[in-house]
Amino acid sequence: MKRFFFSLLLGSLFALGLFSATVDTIQVFSPSMNKEVKTVVIKPQSDRQKRSFPVLYLLHGHGGRYDRWILDAPHLTDLADRYEMMIVCPDGGVNSWYWDSPVDPAVRYETFVTRELIAYVDSQFNTLAEPAGRAVSGLSMGGHGGLYLGFRNQDVFGACGSICGGVDIRPFPEKWGMAKQLGTLRDQPERWEEYGVMGQLHLLRPGALKIIFDCGTEDFFYEVNQRLHKELQYRNIPHDFISRPGGHNRDYWGNAVKYQILFFHDFFVSGRK
Repeated sequence: MKRFFFSLLLGSLFALGLFSATVDTIQVFSPSMNKEVKTVVIKPQSDRQKRSFPVLYLLHGHGGRYDRWILDAPHLTDLADRYEMMIVCPDGGVNSWYWDSPVDPAVRYETFVTRELIAYVDSQFNTLAEPAGRAVSGLSMGGHGGLYLGFRNQDVFGACGSICGGVDIRPFPEKWGMAKQLGTLRDQPERWEEYGVMGQLHLLRPGALKIIFDCGTEDFFYEVNQRLHKELQYRNIPHDFISRPGGHNRDYWGNAVKYQILFFHDFFVSGRK
């Protein structure tokens, strides 16, 4: 009798969608960097239905690693369930900025994320393997990565975003190890433009890519985000820019990611209609 009631309760919980998403850590081999890269994969509980799901690639910040997002924002599992999407969080190294570095041949994170990781995820999971089913975003260094990779790889991503992102790196030439990846700003000014988000705006066409970015008014990246917002307005590039009181911290990121996931959900749903 107890087993019967337990089975009945279990079936009711599945029916109500009350089982949480699963969180797994996998290792994905990168041929371009010749190493295994740890990656967190969050799958919605409805994955058991064997349907195909859109994927949000969510990038961590400077000094972080693959599990930083799930530690700082554990409600990602609830969001994955609510909006029925996979969330994939790769390790981007301490200070990769998600470039293919022109200085260090061991840093090939644009290639890894946009080619190697996506190919692996699409081969191993039930995904919507097309730009209409993929988005990329992240925080801080990962916010730079979200827009940089999104702008440069519109054949891969249909939407992209940034949370408190370093969307213009030129005002920070001595910070976060960027000179190790690019050379100094004094010696390589053209390279610092080319490898920044602001240097990719010529790739955008109105309405071709869904864009969202968010930054708090007390954040040290606030002014560069405002500058990006104004430049996109000048170029008539549709985008969502959100700003509210807050600084460069996990409380702000954890709140902002809820709005971004809703934005990406709406994009994914519109692509399936």
